[in-house]
Amino acid sequence: MLLRAFAASQESALLTALQEVAAGSPFRRMTTPGGYRMSVAMTNCGERGWITDETGYRYDALDPRTATSWPAMPPVFREVATAAATAAGFADFAPDACLISRYEPGARLSLHQDKDEIDLESPIVSISLGLPVVFLFGGHRRSDRPLRVPLAHGDVVVWGGPARLRFHGVLPLRDGRHPLLGASRVNLSLRKAR
Repeated sequence: MLLRAFAASQESALLTALQEVAAGSPFRRMTTPGGYRMSVAMTNCGERGWITDETGYRYDALDPRTATSWPAMPPVFREVATAAATAAGFADFAPDACLISRYEPGARLSLHQDKDEIDLESPIVSISLGLPVVFLFGGHRRSDRPLRVPLAHGDVVVWGGPARLRFHGVLPLRDGRHPLLGASRVNLSLRKAR
């Protein structure tokens, strides 16, 4: 479900919380098991953070860069995500992890499934901030032609149930300037990892 401008009224609180998380666990471009350096810079908050390196994809309680726990999930992240999940029909959503992705012009995310979570019943709640982007929402096979969904600052996308394992991604971010985030887009992707 696409909830247009759902998070816009909370932009100030979301961006302040984002800065605090990034101060504790800085953004970094991770490397996939195949040796590919991702174009998207990432960090995490919550009980566990999603990471990738030469050993694989996984959730870990410790930030490998700082060797400390990930920053606590800011209450405003949880509040916006649970309200969006409830609006989409997932009233009992209780996220324990938030993967934060920062896109700069040219950065993209290829079609993939979010399947490293133990809990595949809970939805994914994706909050867009900053520059507009085209979100790709595909089928259950990578070869299925994806829908192209334009997303703007404050939009929230929620998918779960039968759609939970659909392939999704992001087209390369176009050049531009957002009044609050400059030449970037940030995505907060909340989920129940355990």
